[in-house]
Amino acid sequence: MLGEACAAGRLGEYLGKAEPAELVAGANRFGPPQGDPAIVPALKDDQVIGFVYLNSDFANATGYSGKPIHLLVGITPKGVVTGLKMVEHKEPIVLLGIPEKRVVDAVNKLIGADMDRVARGTAPAPQVDIVSGATVTVLVMGDSIVRSATKLIKGGRLGGQGGVAAASAVPQAKKTIDPGKGEVRDWETLVGDGSVRRLVLSVDDINKAFEKTGNAAAAAHPEEGEPDDTFIDLYVADVAVPAIGRSLLGDDGYNRLAGRLKPGQQAIVVAGVGHYSFKGAAYVRGGIFDRVELIQDSNSIRFRDRDHTRLGSLEAEGAPHFPEIALFVLPPEFTFDPTEPWVLQLLVQRVVGAKDKAWLTFDLGYTLPDGYIKREPAAPAQQQAAAPSGSSASSASSKSSAATPPLQPATGFAAEDEPLWMQIWRGDVVKISTTVAALGVLTLIFFFQNALVRRPRFYAWVRRGYLLFILVWLGWYANAQLSVVNVLTFANSLLSGFSWEYFLSAPLVFLLWASIAAGLLFWGRGPFCGWLCPFGALQELLNNVAQAVKIPQYRLPWGLHERLWPIKYIIFLGLFGMSLYSTAFAEQLAEVEPFKTAIVLKFAREWPYVIYALTTLSAGLFVERFFCRYMCPLGAALAIPGRVRMFEWLRRWPECGTPCQRCAKECPVQAIHPEGHINVNECIYCMHCQELYFDDHRCPHMIQVRLKREKRDALSSPSMRSGGKGPNTIITAGGKPINLPPVGAITPPAT
Repeated sequence: MLGEACAAGRLGEYLGKAEPAELVAGANRFGPPQGDPAIVPALKDDQVIGFVYLNSDFANATGYSGKPIHLLVGITPKGVVTGLKMVEHKEPIVLLGIPEKRVVDAVNKLIGADMDRVARGTAPAPQVDIVSGATVTVLVMGDSIVRSATKLIKGGRLGGQGGVAAASAVPQAKKTIDPGKGEVRDWETLVGDGSVRRLVLSVDDINKAFEKTGNAAAAAHPEEGEPDDTFIDLYVADVAVPAIGRSLLGDDGYNRLAGRLKPGQQAIVVAGVGHYSFKGAAYVRGGIFDRVELIQDSNSIRFRDRDHTRLGSLEAEGAPHFPEIALFVLPPEFTFDPTEPWVLQLLVQRVVGAKDKAWLTFDLGYTLPDGYIKREPAAPAQQQAAAPSGSSASSASSKSSAATPPLQPATGFAAEDEPLWMQIWRGDVVKISTTVAALGVLTLIFFFQNALVRRPRFYAWVRRGYLLFILVWLGWYANAQLSVVNVLTFANSLLSGFSWEYFLSAPLVFLLWASIAAGLLFWGRGPFCGWLCPFGALQELLNNVAQAVKIPQYRLPWGLHERLWPIKYIIFLGLFGMSLYSTAFAEQLAEVEPFKTAIVLKFAREWPYVIYALTTLSAGLFVERFFCRYMCPLGAALAIPGRVRMFEWLRRWPECGTPCQRCAKECPVQAIHPEGHINVNECIYCMHCQELYFDDHRCPHMIQVRLKREKRDALSSPSMRSGGKGPNTIITAGGKPINLPPVGAITPPAT
């Protein structure tokens, strides 16, 4: 009973989240769990009409988040899927603006699929519908359902495969990789003997394949180019095999790889050329390669950026030039036998609408040539039969770890292996250089602000030009819009295990946060909120247009304004507190920021999100930077540490606030208190107050200084003196004499 309870632990944890009839039509209760991993009978009174299991117990279900997507699956005893329910996930699909229901509906296409026929090989595996923006999430869910069901059927627990499974339980010779076999070979030999496998698809092949699907929308968008043009020429090889690894990576490259791999761990090289990229762009945005998947039996894996190293070339003699070469290291926890056949599956996507995609898969099979394998005699059947049943799991585990002997680390090379984040940075040099240059320009603007603000018109165009660059390039093009989610993620990483490599893997985001950290010491939150936030730039530029077309501007009474700005701090503290309880739920609540809708997704989203974003922007047409002032949780998060700034760069006159109120009344975000001091928590460092500070035609203090200077210059200039009677008589440009009062009698204008 104890073993049964342990086996049913994970399934039992989620079973209470679904009614029996939701998963198997007509069922009214669940029976006791069976087997390990557990499946639960779905009963109609006392009759078994189906079974329910947890997909992640039987197959890989890891998505973008790096954590499993848990689904309860209902299936008949004959292997027909009857129901699905997603019971837990950590996927950021909500952050991307994709309703969870839309993802589940796409996977529900598998309901009614006969998995027994799939397991027998008499029918192709059913496919789910692609949801644009959640491709990996949907594919992972669909694959896990298909593979888990076929695994149950092939294992004899469902369907009609039990006899086949039992009949195949014949002792087999143990196969391992022979590290002493093979020698360094040239490219032609490696391809010829199957050490490197190849998949070639032409433009015509792809167009015909989409036509055969019967999807009219997909067929109506054929690939560009001549029919014989190469769509993709894809190659794959297992480089953890010593002879293959040394041939393709060179001795030094293989030695560095050997130093990284744990015993039994494998690595593959994938290289491609043609119109289609096997890498795609999803690994840049979300850290996962969604166009290739490694499959062996019921196990599958999509590689993440932490598993990837970019290679510039292959070392084998005669190897062609490939624009894309990737070295993928299989995670140690992934069960993989390199001596058995496996498949690299290529996903080919085709855009058929604003938000819709069609897709096909093409398999590149790989079987390690016999020349690299050694076989050991199998244990006698009697000994296998005598083995205690409780040792089966440990035996399987030891077989997996012994399938490949450990590669011998090469001394002196492990330390030289370049970290993954450095590879990512090298591959994104143009964007990184542009961002560094933009940050350098902003630094110069701040350090030479006094010279700039003395030329108000020039400074206004500098500021507008910089904000336009931040909006278009950094925001809409590079999608480097920071979010309060970054703050929550950072805080949680400090609590659960901080890793620099995780944050370094997104170069532009890291550069922005590094610049913000420095800016907080010098200027507070102003450098980001006033200059580097794409959404803030969009608000200000739209307000500039509104003022140009004479849209009325409203300034809230100081008392009301002072009571509204704490709202953003309340929002931030609420999100932070919720993140300690549930990060996933806090990320959903973080949709209070319209950044993703307006900047990342460029308004291509469901209408409630678009209306919300447009509403906040519309408010900003009448009240400048409305969202920044009263609602932005990211601004609040930055304002809190911004209090530790070490310098005071914004100048003030003694008369500021008492009695002069001009700066306070003209501050675009009302960050200057009536008594004259600047609230650094609210200041966006637009420098408008500094323009006034030096303007001797608008600042009352500077007006007095200018008048005194002009009178003093007039009195001391010989060319302006007349030959008149008194020392205070001057001659104007028109030749008219004017008698000036004594200098001590000059009274400055009232403020």
